[in-house]
This record gives sequence, C-alpha cells and structure tokens, in this order.
Amino acid sequence: MFVRVVRFTDVEPGRFDEIDKRVEEEDGPPEGVPSTAMKILHDAEQGTAVVLQYFETKEDLEKGAEVLSQMDAGETPGTRASVDACEVRLEVSA
Repeated sequence: MFVRVVRFTDVEPGRFDEIDKRVEEEDGPPEGVPSTAMKILHDAEQGTAVVLQYFETKEDLEKGAEVLSQMDAGETPGTRASVDACEVRLEVSA
C-alpha cells in the first residue's frame, strides 16, 4: 500500500465545511484518481491540514498524483506546503 501525504498551510476557518459538502456530493474520488481511501487531519488553531490519500500500488499513486497535482487551488484546503509519496512499511492498531 502507498500513501500520498500532502501538508497544507493557511487553511481558512470554515474551509472544511465546503470540502466536506463537496466530498459528500461526489461518488468516490475525483475522476482519474484510483485511491482506496482518504483521511484528513486538521489543526484549526494552527491553520494547517494533512491529507492522506491511500493507493494499492505505486503505479496507482503516480496516476492519482498526476491528477491531484493539477487541481485548482480553490479546490484544496489551503496552500500546498509539501507532498510526499510513501510506501506503508508498518501499520499497528490497538
């Protein structure tokens, strides 16, 4: 499994209300993004967010990253500060 990790800064208060609504209205990920799951972590006090997008294969991650990197800034939580493409090496649950 692979994860695209995107960190955002300058996340405006209430921005996730818009994003939550859009995600609920859409049926799955954006067209061309073969992700299997997504998690969003938000620190409202700091105005930051981290988006975790999960993919089965490295190839799927690369396809998805190509589409996602072209997204209009108005569709993102804030200013894209960093992007990492990671292989899941260990996952532990309680």
